[in-house]
Amino acid sequence: MVNHAINNNTTNKIHDITRRNHELWELFSKKEEYNSIKLDEHKRFSYSLSKHRNVMYPSVSEHLIKQGFNAVYPEDKQFAIILTHDVDDIYVKLRHILLSIAYWSKNWDFSSTLHLTKGLFNKSKTPYKNFRKIIQLEKKYDAKSSFYFLTSPNDIFGTKYELDDLHDEIGFLIDEDFEIGLHTGYHSYDNFEKIKKEKEMLEKMIGKKIIGARNHVLRFKTPQSWEQLSKAGLLYDTTFGYHDHIGFRNGMCHPFRPYNLNSEKTIDILEIPLIIEDMTFIMYMKENVRVCWDYIKGLIDTVKELNGVITILWHTWTFSYPVSYGGMFGKEWNDLYEKILEYGQKKNAWITNCKELYEYNASNGILKSTNS
Repeated sequence: MVNHAINNNTTNKIHDITRRNHELWELFSKKEEYNSIKLDEHKRFSYSLSKHRNVMYPSVSEHLIKQGFNAVYPEDKQFAIILTHDVDDIYVKLRHILLSIAYWSKNWDFSSTLHLTKGLFNKSKTPYKNFRKIIQLEKKYDAKSSFYFLTSPNDIFGTKYELDDLHDEIGFLIDEDFEIGLHTGYHSYDNFEKIKKEKEMLEKMIGKKIIGARNHVLRFKTPQSWEQLSKAGLLYDTTFGYHDHIGFRNGMCHPFRPYNLNSEKTIDILEIPLIIEDMTFIMYMKENVRVCWDYIKGLIDTVKELNGVITILWHTWTFSYPVSYGGMFGKEWNDLYEKILEYGQKKNAWITNCKELYEYNASNGILKSTNS
């Protein structure tokens, strides 16, 4: 109860401080996203539509630090790198094969296409069940991650997977103390009943309470998605990042409790903002791995300077080279992920998952005011 009171007091102070600076308050609360009619084909608010252009620097977090806040982590770590994986595909789809043909025809190497074709006709040979490979890599750096699973096979991009097909893999993740989270369905991002049903399905399957979620395809409606996720019993969300650009969507590199400008109340959910996604680089920014590393290293250095949190999303199929998402992600993307782990360890980062971050924040509070 005391810790909860401390966290609420900190939240109120954050809101008070940002309110005093009109520009920062609008950025933090994302006022521009309320009732916006300028959305992409998936009804997402894009960075390209935002009036706040300096997405690569967490100006709100910087302001809070200057106003007397400091961030504290376990074992005297200076900042946190949060590792997450969305489990979008388990079985090979025809579109993956078509993608691989288009991708590999550039250099006349169709080995991945042949490998994918085997997985299309024989589910036991699917290359996308690679959880053990991911865990082995992360354990090498004393790190652990969160895995977000879909609960419904029905999806705008074609049939996905049944949870029962992953019983052994999910059991293995739980045994290894990695987090299982909810990947809300494409049509569920602002629907309480659908989110609640999907959450209960996953909880029934694993026999554990699900505390966190990320919306599929990063669909998000401000502030309704936060409200519906909270109402459905989720304690944290980690969707809030732009799909078309890496960086800090509302200027924060620390977890925060959102504020609803309509009700003028704090929403009872912790947002662990998403900063970097693999697909953003490939699909929207269209950068090669070398340039991507320059971006990532710069963001890590910035977050370290402000004792912040940087959340990474690397889809599970990205680790399936040479067939990762139809061959779009080469081995260099696996190497890039490991480079993030190496650099984080070198820089004394707490490399963990959303669940551990949430629980530590609930018990201790990450952002603390020295003026309390």
